[in-house]
Amino acid sequence: MSMFRTDVPEDHQAGFACFVGRPNTGKSTLTNALVGAKIAITSEKPQTTRHTIRGIVHRDDHQTVLVDTPGLHRPRTLLGARLNDLVVSTLAEVDVIGFCLPADERIGPGDRYIAEQLGQVASRTPVVALLTKVDKVEREQVAAALMAVTELGDFAEIVPVSAKDDFQVDTVDEVLAKFLPLSPPLYPDGDLTDEPESVMVAELVREALLEDVRDELPHSLAVQVEEMNPREGRPDDSPLWDVHVNIFVERPSQKAIVIGRKGARLKEIGTRARQGIQALLGTPIYLDLHVKVAKDWQRDPKQLGRLGFDFS
Repeated sequence: MSMFRTDVPEDHQAGFACFVGRPNTGKSTLTNALVGAKIAITSEKPQTTRHTIRGIVHRDDHQTVLVDTPGLHRPRTLLGARLNDLVVSTLAEVDVIGFCLPADERIGPGDRYIAEQLGQVASRTPVVALLTKVDKVEREQVAAALMAVTELGDFAEIVPVSAKDDFQVDTVDEVLAKFLPLSPPLYPDGDLTDEPESVMVAELVREALLEDVRDELPHSLAVQVEEMNPREGRPDDSPLWDVHVNIFVERPSQKAIVIGRKGARLKEIGTRARQGIQALLGTPIYLDLHVKVAKDWQRDPKQLGRLGFDFS
């Protein structure tokens, strides 16, 4: 069981930081790099993050609780609108905001839209611009991108960073911590996230799905853990957990895509997901995956609620 630290200095700081940005700008990868463990799933697909994941960064003189939000975007579905509402409500509750802008892409209308939103809260919540993915471009391009970011808004600080190459990740941590209030730790030492294990298991299955179905149906997938229990009757030195997971798609044709020929694709997805889940739970597991059709769930308020997207 995790315990709160007893050797906290008087000037210890603790608070909440929030990453915002267009979908797929490196928010989850940076969260994982700062926490030092995989608590947010990552994918080349936009809209990978659908929940606000809290990652907890423990340092001797501060504790930063990272809130990794879904990417802000102009919504086309009810799910998209609810995700945007979730981001906006999160902005009102944090001590500092990190605005993620990828160095390998030009600043576009989506970035300007977010900058406008952030301009409305900047008077009470500092906004730090984070130029992500600098490992993907040459040094001259980094300089040009930094100039473009400077022109986008009046930011408290601008930090170039590469989570992949561990470049300036510590600097991001130090800059965010400057804006946290004096406070003892908010979470016990050793806690890395406050997400329930079942949510993280579902996210690991969804990550395995996103890697496999590629461009075919990234936004049509939802995952829920139906049941997760240690198997009874197992010896203490050889535990096994039974994990039953439902994968929801919107149409029967999508179900066939996920299952694959003679179940081959679903088997591959299960093999990939099992590794991450076993690392998370620290025990061998039996993973049972079922694919179900929930017709047009992204546009149906009742189904969104049942699948965990009721943010009211």
